[in-house]
Amino acid sequence: MSETAISFAKDFLAGGIAAAISKTAVAPIERVKLLLQVQHASKQITAATQYKGIMDCVVRIPKEQGFLSFWRGNLANVIRYFPTQALNFAFKDKYKKIFLDGVDKRTQFWRYFAGNLASGGAAGATSLCFVYPLDFARTRLAADVGKSGQGREFKGLGDCLVKIFRSDGLKGLYQGFNVSVQGIIIYRAAYFGVYDTAKGMLPDPKNTHIFISWMIAQTVTACAGFVSYPFDTVRRRMMMQSGRKGADIMYTGTIDCWKKIPGLMCSEAWVAPLCLSCMMSLRKSSKLFLYVHYSCCEVLL
Repeated sequence: MSETAISFAKDFLAGGIAAAISKTAVAPIERVKLLLQVQHASKQITAATQYKGIMDCVVRIPKEQGFLSFWRGNLANVIRYFPTQALNFAFKDKYKKIFLDGVDKRTQFWRYFAGNLASGGAAGATSLCFVYPLDFARTRLAADVGKSGQGREFKGLGDCLVKIFRSDGLKGLYQGFNVSVQGIIIYRAAYFGVYDTAKGMLPDPKNTHIFISWMIAQTVTACAGFVSYPFDTVRRRMMMQSGRKGADIMYTGTIDCWKKIPGLMCSEAWVAPLCLSCMMSLRKSSKLFLYVHYSCCEVLL
């Protein structure tokens, strides 16, 4: 094995360990966000037992489900990292060659900007095709509010995937995939496209002050998360449909889901989880910052 391959393998493994630690650290916040997003679409959470807000959710989770339940779905989230990284690494440069080959960033700014948006979005969407069942399982496990035994909808990652596959087939594991692709394209496009463009337009990108690079990363990540957040909520609501039959089905499709979620950006279904999402943007922006400055691996999300 060449030194380059060994170096890449070490960086890839180090990135995986770092991602596992960071994802595990913020898993409680992520679970609270997910529960607030999907509680209206959950069969386990009745109207009378819905969470009233962030603090109510934080207090009730350990009381009703146990302290360790804050980490439900985290294993699937950690496992998802490795195939996602490998696929992003494989696809991002290929899409850049397709969309940016022969483009001069100084004289063809808008074409350069659009190319970065397209390459980032296409890489994210392609990767999602392969890892979506893990993302689906992570959401369903995090949304499971049973305490233990018979109260739980799923016993674990494998049980979740097997039950949904037996009930709805492969289609069930890809419920909400269409809106997920839309959201990931928007998020990745802003995340990589805007950042790459902003860095590329600086006089000397390699010698940019560390604070400026960090501020660019923070701004880009927050904006990308804000713009793509409605798509994230809709896709997770659609994921909750799998395994349901007849009258239990809440939404006839993605468009119906968009219509039934009230107050788009001003209701409790959006605001509280969005605040938590913004809190977690610091971790993601730090990864983007490290990606550019230290080149640990091609894609750190």
